[in-house]
Amino acid sequence: MKKKHHYFFAVKLPVEAKTYIKEQVLKHKNQFPFRRWVHHQDYHITLAFLGVAEAALLETAADQVSSVVQKNNRFTLTVSKAGVFGRPREPRVFWLSVSQSGQLQNIRDSVYQICLETGFKVEKKPFRPLITLARNWDASFPFTKELLNRFEVPPYTFPVEEIVLYETHLDQTPKYKEYAVFPLAGSGGN
Repeated sequence: MKKKHHYFFAVKLPVEAKTYIKEQVLKHKNQFPFRRWVHHQDYHITLAFLGVAEAALLETAADQVSSVVQKNNRFTLTVSKAGVFGRPREPRVFWLSVSQSGQLQNIRDSVYQICLETGFKVEKKPFRPLITLARNWDASFPFTKELLNRFEVPPYTFPVEEIVLYETHLDQTPKYKEYAVFPLAGSGGN
């Protein structure tokens, strides 16, 4: 039986940004007993999660996203502070936010709209640009705001040069594979 993969559009982080975030995680990881830490090569900023998808729909969405992305210039984002989702004492997701960006929001809105119009059932939650670091608090003591405040990450600015359609391979590490890559104008990919 053929495995079905999930797909999502995301901002691709450059290698240098992934390395920087990995170094920050390694400095603090022992104080944060989460069950699963994201492999540094899998760091990204999700724009639209598609789930399982037919090849024809993926190609339609990819063609339209390519047209939109190539009309946008590269830009920068800055890693800022850590946060969590889920129950405050047992968070489900530990993440690192990035600076607000009108250009990022515009690209995300365009990608999201394309996915809707193509027929994907994408989440309706407001967009929060973030990089997932870990999942599922796994300690005998509760997670606290004071603990979160210990995860200090000096600001780091990185270029955004590509949007990627990723394919998920849950049985591999790293688990996200590039299905299609869309360079922004002015990036090395053009």
